[in-house]
Amino acid sequence: MAGTSTHTVTNQPPPLVGYDVFTADRALAEAVDRYTGADVLDEVRAELSALGRSAGSAQLQEWAVQANEHPPRLRSHDRYGHRIDEVEFHPAWHRLLGKGVSGGLTGAWTRPSGHVRRAAGFLVWTQVEAGTCCPLSMTHAAVPALRADPELAAEWEPRLASTVYDQQLRPAGQKPGALFGMGMTEKQGGSDVRANTTAARPLAEAGAYVLTGHKWFCSAPMSDAFLVLAQAPGGLTCFLVPRVLPDGSRNAFLIQRLKDKLGNRSNASAEVEFDGTWARRVGEEGRGVRTIIGMVAATRLDCALGSAGLMRQAVAQAVHHCTYREAFGGKLVDKPLMRNVLADLALESEAATALALRLAAACDDGGERERAFLRLAVPAAKYWITKRCAPVAVEAAECLGGNGYVEESGLPRLVRESPLNSIWEGAGNVQALDVLRALQREPGALDACLTEIGRAHGADHRLDRAVKDLFTELADLDGIEGRARRLVERLALVLQGSLLVRHAPPEVADAFCASRLGGDHGASFGTLPTGLDLESVVDRARPVD
Repeated sequence: MAGTSTHTVTNQPPPLVGYDVFTADRALAEAVDRYTGADVLDEVRAELSALGRSAGSAQLQEWAVQANEHPPRLRSHDRYGHRIDEVEFHPAWHRLLGKGVSGGLTGAWTRPSGHVRRAAGFLVWTQVEAGTCCPLSMTHAAVPALRADPELAAEWEPRLASTVYDQQLRPAGQKPGALFGMGMTEKQGGSDVRANTTAARPLAEAGAYVLTGHKWFCSAPMSDAFLVLAQAPGGLTCFLVPRVLPDGSRNAFLIQRLKDKLGNRSNASAEVEFDGTWARRVGEEGRGVRTIIGMVAATRLDCALGSAGLMRQAVAQAVHHCTYREAFGGKLVDKPLMRNVLADLALESEAATALALRLAAACDDGGERERAFLRLAVPAAKYWITKRCAPVAVEAAECLGGNGYVEESGLPRLVRESPLNSIWEGAGNVQALDVLRALQREPGALDACLTEIGRAHGADHRLDRAVKDLFTELADLDGIEGRARRLVERLALVLQGSLLVRHAPPEVADAFCASRLGGDHGASFGTLPTGLDLESVVDRARPVD
């Protein structure tokens, strides 16, 4: 027909921008209310809401796209041939990282309810651009390792907790804030860090060493300092390697190449070589693993938080799309089968958030029982939550149809990012074996976890039966290493079930227990049993009204 336009756009959802990522996430906001001290709750809510509004803004989402589309570049030499080993980032990366630092995501150790408020902020910030979360995580997590040397801790902690981001490479003592990286993995050993061959030779100066060796993975190589493991005369030891020495000269920190990764493109991961590199010992010789384990525990919790954040963003995008998109005579969200898919995804997201924030609350408590709880619950949560992230992201992308396979939707970036946290800080088998070690060597850890689970005893018969099955699994030690993944999965599920039964709305707890613990669930998302209030589950997950 004459005058008819072929380019009229209809039936396309509006972009999910201009909203508060924190307050729109009911499960997260309720967890913060539950675990935050009453004296600082208003302050924490306001802080997280401000961060949430930034995260949901069109400006920051555009910066995230730019940072992802323009990955870092290695400049090994300057124009005159001098070796400089610098990493160049797009300006959007620095803006995002600065926002994360100013939002308090590197400092939790001394603030009231510090771990809960930071965990919630980290979960929110992951939904903007997860690549910036790596240096934020390691800077935060370096504190417990540094505390093995009170002198080092006194020097560095104020810099790490600073809310000022300074991207310049200069002596850390001249900067208002500093970032930390980490280098543990070597090409011959991988997760078996005791096989590391990097050598540490002591110098005359107390606590000073020279390192020689190669690190296969060094995260965030633009950082001001790094915690690394190397073989000293007394065995495997933890060291602090500054990027720039106090006199302003560059330390020998040779960046051989940047890794070309599947996702996490905005963040630099590198191979580095130490050749006469000055380092300061952290803790005692021969106790490197014990010294750095506090950092590893904190970054493992961040892996769970990061995956929970990615799942939340994937679910938010899927529910938002289906709320507006029409097909076959109605809104997609009102179609029974699509509602089943969305509700199933929402359950996975809420369960991940509930467990991750409970772990953060245990960090704030700091008591002996809570420390025992963390010893077992952190590797179990890291294993299970990170494992569930990839299938959630892929299914959420499918909810958008072909649009979800197009870069502009943002879902492909989430899909590429989704497997990473299950690999970082020890892949699935490492976590499962760590759970077995805790069960065998630290009986108080199991007692603390069972006490937590038992707080929901009698509230749901499916949860009670799943706990009984877990007891049966724990009682059978024959061939337990080969069954470790199944054991850890069951432990994580009953922990999530206990938390949801106690704290989530009845329709969420009912659907979770029926599908995850009751056995009435298929192998794919969207197979929730009939008779559940799925409309309420989906409404709860909606990012905007």
